Amino acid sequence: MSDLVSYLFETNAVEVCPENKPFFLTSGMISPYFVNTQYVYGGKEAASELLSFIDSLLSDRMNLPKKVFDKVINQYQSNDIFKDVINIMIDSIKENVNVDEIDYISGGERRDWYFSNIIAYLLKKPHITIFKDHETLVSNYDFSTTDKLTDLSGKKVLHVTDLVTSASSFSRFWIPSIRDLGGEMIATCYIVDRQQGGTELLENEGIKPISLTSIDISIFKRAFELGIINSASLEMIEKFIEDPYTSMRNFLLAHPEFIEESLKATDPKTPGRIRNLLDNDLYNLKG
Repeated sequence: MSDLVSYLFETNAVEVCPENKPFFLTSGMISPYFVNTQYVYGGKEAASELLSFIDSLLSDRMNLPKKVFDKVINQYQSNDIFKDVINIMIDSIKENVNVDEIDYISGGERRDWYFSNIIAYLLKKPHITIFKDHETLVSNYDFSTTDKLTDLSGKKVLHVTDLVTSASSFSRFWIPSIRDLGGEMIATCYIVDRQQGGTELLENEGIKPISLTSIDISIFKRAFELGIINSASLEMIEKFIEDPYTSMRNFLLAHPEFIEESLKATDPKTPGRIRNLLDNDLYNLKG
């Protein structure tokens, strides 16, 4: 646990805001922490490069699985943190399911592919590449061949992803793609559980969740013990986890300068998110 927590913070896969400077989320809401689980691949730059590489291959689907796998296995062999995280995932899978009963490992467009293909290789299982339009490809475990997948009758699949929030991608894309071919997704392994209802959805679908850690107060308390965050940050996060809306509303009321200072941010996405917050009065600041 301690190593994984260190890795999450060291790579900024979990990033805590500077004091009194919470992050703007896409929704326009604000949060004292942000989660980019794929950064355990080797940090923001390496993870972003891989995502851009994947995007460049989306129109060349038959060659995508092999080319992405080549990138990922090279990273696994050269980056100690990524290698350790993958090995922790492998150990967790072996502890929770009978690997001999798994016929395939699957991963969905796009960030699942940071993790699913290397796990398929290490477990020597064929890999299913799932696209959001439900097209599925199957590769042998070393990705030397890739073909269109047309039948999974009676086969059992373990899905690998980076994190689970509400599991909407599962319900919209990954589960139907496997079931439509006659297969059964029996389990899914992921690094971070955002605790936003996704795990419960998976369990209701008969899918066993295998999570390495959860975004709850314990992970931040451990980060505090490791000296990664300070007491002020921990206190802000504790209040946020207890009541995200009220804690951030109280913050905005206590720090009216925050919005004006944030408008000076260099991130081009921030002004639009601030407008969303203000125009829709997301925190009832006018009330």
